[in-house]
Amino acid sequence: MPDMYISVPYDTDGENGLRGNPVNSRPVAGSIPRGGHPAYDIPDTNEGYEKAKTELKNPYEVSEVNLENGKAMYTIYCISCHGVKGDGNGYLSEAEKFVGIPNYKDRDITDGSIYHVLMHGKNLMGSHSSQLTYKERWQIVQYVEVLRADLLK
Repeated sequence: MPDMYISVPYDTDGENGLRGNPVNSRPVAGSIPRGGHPAYDIPDTNEGYEKAKTELKNPYEVSEVNLENGKAMYTIYCISCHGVKGDGNGYLSEAEKFVGIPNYKDRDITDGSIYHVLMHGKNLMGSHSSQLTYKERWQIVQYVEVLRADLLK
């Protein structure tokens, strides 16, 4: 039994694995991963953005715990561009590394559009989906809505 001593290498994500048997480590389409939240299947297109904007709603209720963690995550990932107040005057804007960072009060945004941008990015902003968990993204959405409400006053 030489296979017990010398393993046969093959690409686990390849179409054809060992002896032509298909091998795939990706989840089955439509399955829900551990943790219980569905996969995000809204495409990174203008139509997808509009769909998320109108259809997606935050599944978590607004609470001190969610807002506190949303603020903490916002401070880590968003503040350098969007600023403390969400006015687009973060350090990178002030240092003129990036120009045209939006002010939240100037945008027609919803929970769904904010979440979609965190997932896919938009314009110069890249995706933050790999850095944030499902719940953390929704917590940031809640915090951004608070900042936006403060700017609109």
